[in-house]
Amino acid sequence: MKPTTIDQFLASLPADRRAAMLALHAAIRKAVPKLTSEIMMGMGSPVIGYGKYHYKSPSGREGDWFLIGLAAGKNYYSLHICAADKGGYLAEQNAAKLGKVKTGRSCISFKKLEDLKLDVAMALVKQAVKSGGLNAVG
Repeated sequence: MKPTTIDQFLASLPADRRAAMLALHAAIRKAVPKLTSEIMMGMGSPVIGYGKYHYKSPSGREGDWFLIGLAAGKNYYSLHICAADKGGYLAEQNAAKLGKVKTGRSCISFKKLEDLKLDVAMALVKQAVKSGGLNAVG
């Protein structure tokens, strides 16, 4: 059964993975307490999505997505920051400051919580709220 609430999702994780996800979830809630959060499906697995927004891509595709996403893969964690400014994607621009992580355009992946510079990541989470979502439409 797929989890439908954040509590169900977190409870379904192995203890060691749950501890890191609880810490990340608490850090995001503290950084951006006004963002709503819910379980969404991303690439076939549950993601905690924070701050839903409507987007329209240059190709014309439209939908609703999360501004910030948090997922636990089998071997890594992913923090998605779906925001950009004039310089480009926030995660990609700040990759060198985030610690021992791999970054894509809007995804930050890391094997253990200690690998992520949490203060830098939470500063980007706050910046994302000010920047708005990628290709957001009113």
